[in-house]
This record gives sequence, C-alpha cells and structure tokens, in this order.
Amino acid sequence: MTDIPSTQGSAEETLGVVHENLEGWIPSTATESEVREALEKAFDYRGDVILTLKGGRTIEGYIYDRKMSARLSDCLVRVMPKDQPGRLSVPYSEIAALAFTGRDTAAGKSFAAWVKKYNEKKAAGEKNIGIDSDPID
Repeated sequence: MTDIPSTQGSAEETLGVVHENLEGWIPSTATESEVREALEKAFDYRGDVILTLKGGRTIEGYIYDRKMSARLSDCLVRVMPKDQPGRLSVPYSEIAALAFTGRDTAAGKSFAAWVKKYNEKKAAGEKNIGIDSDPID
C-alpha cells in the first residue's frame, strides 16, 4: 500500500499510540493484503467511509465491526449506513474501493490530552472537574 497519510505528532506518540490522519485517503485495494490492511485501518477509523462494491453500488457509513478469516471470502465488515436504518454485513471480497470521507472524531483526542486538561483545571482551583469527555461537535 502506498501513500499512507502522515501521523499526528503528539503526546500520543510518547504513550506508544500513533494516530494516522486518514481523512480523505483512498487506499489501493488491488491485492488481498491491501484490502485487509485498508479495512483494518477503516475499523479503527472514527469517521464515515465509502465502500464501493464490485457491482458499482456504494455504501457510506461507519464500520463498527469486522470478522477476520484466513480466506478473504470469509471476511466481512459490519457497517452502520449513514442514510438508512439498520446495519449491513459486507464481504471483503465484494469491496472494490474504499474512501475515508468522514471527519475522524478521534483525531487529536487522546487520554494524554484529557489528563493535561484535567490537571490544568485542577491547578486552576476548579472544584467540579468531572470525567466527562468533550462533545463531538
């Protein structure tokens, strides 16, 4: 696979976590290994993707689960489509292309950033700091 997007340098790297900025990326899916690698990255991505199936149909949505197997025909991703209720199971072998289209809601968010923010609030004397996460726009 070529042209993998750059990673975001941050405190995450210190913790051993590197977050790739995949937003807008269209990986190659020419080989079985490229399909597997791209879909593994799509599973970790916290934004919508567009799957183009071999028959030409497209599915835009969030990949929330996957089933791995030694045979590509037995692998599948589970998708929550953006424009329809329910969930779909899509075999890897039916996927012709993949595009990372939605904003990655996890980009720039890390436990280290949360701890830093917590410590800053605590040092400023705030009493009700809480453990709530930031809203997702």
